Amino acid sequence: MRNLWRWLTVVVAVIVTTSLATACHAQKVKESTSYVSSTTPTIFFHGWGSSYRAEQQMTHYAKDHGVTNTIVRANVAKNGKVTWQGNIKRGTKNPIIEVNLANNKSTNLGEKSISDGYSKSSNYVFDVLAATQKKFGFTKVNIVAHSMGNLQVYYYLRNHGADPKLPQIQKLVDIAGHWNGLEVEKGANKVTLNPKTGEPSQQLPEYAGLITLRNTFPQQIKVLNIYGNLEDGSNSDGTVPNVSSKSLRWLLNNRAKSYQELEIKGKMGQHSKLHENKQVDRALVKFIWEK
Repeated sequence: MRNLWRWLTVVVAVIVTTSLATACHAQKVKESTSYVSSTTPTIFFHGWGSSYRAEQQMTHYAKDHGVTNTIVRANVAKNGKVTWQGNIKRGTKNPIIEVNLANNKSTNLGEKSISDGYSKSSNYVFDVLAATQKKFGFTKVNIVAHSMGNLQVYYYLRNHGADPKLPQIQKLVDIAGHWNGLEVEKGANKVTLNPKTGEPSQQLPEYAGLITLRNTFPQQIKVLNIYGNLEDGSNSDGTVPNVSSKSLRWLLNNRAKSYQELEIKGKMGQHSKLHENKQVDRALVKFIWEK
């Protein structure tokens, strides 16, 4: 009798395990059919002092929900040379590229101005996009950037956005962008925005350096601007004032194909937690890949 019960227990366990596995597989298949099937890669750029690890919560969320099965890494040396970890086969669905910068504190490069430093740092974005095109032949890309990565991407757009020979950005997710200053910068917390136009009352150097984008920002790009508000009275994510992030709208001057803002409230709106946040994961997956 005891052996019979053991046998029945094993059978029930196998049935339950199989049922759960089947249900999970069915759910993943269902989710994957909700997303576009595109060969356009999505490239993730991390922030200051960080690495590809800050991108993995987001990239793995996308993979786990059936967006793609392919995540590769672009390791960028200090001299800009890109080496690849993994491969993207022709026809791969929604491939993802995690960028890993060896020089991850590259905005202070001994230049005369902050804007010159960001401009030089943006060469790493150029290096990655050029290498992506050369290696895999991509002519279109999507980009997700956090913190410093946003400034690098936007200075890249200022310098190279009109170059038709480079991959053209289609969708751009900006997370914790500090276009008009960090909290530690003088004057950043005194900036206000015109309630009608969104124009900032003051342009900090990094913002002023991008002002030409008001006339040159590529009009095919759809933008999702995500910022955090701790709701502790600081009107910031603890590092970036909300007005700095929201200054992007005036900078784009209605040139973007579409523009959306998403405010993440509470403790998970903290600067570094924004890239470890399921609400952010869901938002970027919906924006980039949902049908």
